[in-house]
Amino acid sequence: MIEKFLLAFIPVFVAIDPIGLVALFLGLGTSASHEHRRQQAFLGLLTGLLVAVGFIFLGKGIFSALGITVADFQVAGGLILLALAVRELVGFGRIDREKDDEYGVVPLGMPLIAGPALLTALLILIDSVGVIFTLVSLIVNLAIVAIALCNAERFARLMGRQGLRGVSKIIALLLAAIAISLIRRGWQTH
Repeated sequence: MIEKFLLAFIPVFVAIDPIGLVALFLGLGTSASHEHRRQQAFLGLLTGLLVAVGFIFLGKGIFSALGITVADFQVAGGLILLALAVRELVGFGRIDREKDDEYGVVPLGMPLIAGPALLTALLILIDSVGVIFTLVSLIVNLAIVAIALCNAERFARLMGRQGLRGVSKIIALLLAAIAISLIRRGWQTH
């Protein structure tokens, strides 16, 4: 039972990247008050939860209606995930992120929390460990994200900006490896 939970927890943790989210969250809300940042964090978490749970229960039905296979989604999600990982690793795209006061739903909730990595991982996990373990691992990971976002300023002081960036780069590298794995598995299924 613990093994199944860990098999679900670890890919979801890597896909969500709570430490990297803290760095992005701090960057998005640089001029916002502490209370406004908490409100945006709540909106992001709620959006991520709703999108992820909706995808768990409706994803395969949508795929069936559109004629898309899980392998197709693995390849597409892997390519997007690889692009996001490379973007994070080499630092492209920082300029195109708008500084806006309302960032909870987009980009925090979707695609930063519930992005292609998480949605692909959830679809695969449903088949490998079941819906219950997938949901539990999602909820535990979102609780970790909630704690991280609510304590973002403390994490930033503790680890420093460079520490957050370093850990985020390591997680981006892991994300790139997961992306390659998704592409390979999707391609082999065809």
